[in-house]
Amino acid sequence: MRAKVSYFVTAAVLVVYFVLVGSRGVMLIRHGTLLTVTFGVAVLILPVIGVWFLWKNTQFVRKANALAAELDAEGGLPVDELARTPGGRIDRDSADAVFAQRRAETEDSPGDWRCWFRLAVAYHDARDTPRARKAMQKAIALHDGTA
Repeated sequence: MRAKVSYFVTAAVLVVYFVLVGSRGVMLIRHGTLLTVTFGVAVLILPVIGVWFLWKNTQFVRKANALAAELDAEGGLPVDELARTPGGRIDRDSADAVFAQRRAETEDSPGDWRCWFRLAVAYHDARDTPRARKAMQKAIALHDGTA
């Protein structure tokens, strides 16, 4: 729940930022000189890229959450079996052991989105966010039949 709230707060702040930057771009374009129009168009490109990135990220999160809900309904969500430090952080050796198990499962069933989902969770637990995201994208593509 905390993650959802922080995501929506961050998205709202970004939207406000995009509106402010976009208004500055429009103001520059309205000034009418070649230089200000050029800068105005360049400034307007930033919010467009930002909105596109925010939209794609939101789609990714929604699809990943839908997969998690489906996997939970099947009883297939990975169980949190990781050892933790006294401060609550995941023990690296424990995460590596679970990761090795998840990777082997995925290698045995490369066409199963469930294995890729669990592998993405293992990557995340091992603090490898880029690979976690790619594995989740693969799980989504397999689930949607676009892989």
